[in-house]
Amino acid sequence: MGAETRDIMRMLLWQFSRPVFYGSLIAWPVAAYIMHRWLQGFAYHVELGPWLFIATTALTLIIALITVSAHCWPVARAKPVARVALRVAVASYDPPLMSR
Repeated sequence: MGAETRDIMRMLLWQFSRPVFYGSLIAWPVAAYIMHRWLQGFAYHVELGPWLFIATTALTLIIALITVSAHCWPVARAKPVARVALRVAVASYDPPLMSR
């Protein structure tokens, strides 16, 4: 009963990879324009092909997915009942009053 680890991981990875992907799509035209203008100042320069931006986005997504996976795996594997029991125990703790 409840979600499986792979379902939780898929949901979290998708939620964190979307902003990276959309940010890359927004950054592509801006970076292409700025890099093109900067390279015009040189006598010899490289051509900016679409592979450069695709490779950069792929590398960024891979780094983001590895980082998020490393943090999400323990969360997805955790038992929620143990976490709720810990919160209830901490919330119900009433420390004794300190007297002088």
